[in-house]
Amino acid sequence: MMNETDIRRYAELMRELGLTGLEIAEDNKVVRLECMTPAAAKAVVPLEAAPASTAAPAAGEGRAYVSVKSPMVGVFYAAPAENADPYVSIGDRVKRGQTLCIVEAMKLMNEITAEEDGVIAEICAANGQVVEFGTELFRIER
Repeated sequence: MMNETDIRRYAELMRELGLTGLEIAEDNKVVRLECMTPAAAKAVVPLEAAPASTAAPAAGEGRAYVSVKSPMVGVFYAAPAENADPYVSIGDRVKRGQTLCIVEAMKLMNEITAEEDGVIAEICAANGQVVEFGTELFRIER
């Protein structure tokens, strides 16, 4: 088993490198360390109060997109369960309020929903990826 000194050393390494997550496997044991930056910790608010999207035209194109961003630090999940179909795929038409994904933060599953009607043009995060506050998750074409 990893001792407290080792864990503190890894936590310090995380701070030095600006990491929000680190997983160490040692002697058939796995320790996962996760932290939030002070700015992100203040930004974890109820989803209704967090601005999840901003309008922005895509680079080089005249189309209007809505960028759906993560309102918190956590783990991005594209589907409700490991073997389930993803909530949305590229080309899917979505309605305002429709669930797009889950961001798990501190063992809480937070549904991220569409702010506007549109078509999924791009999925910017990979399933199981640790995302930061403000990480672009989706681009929805209006």
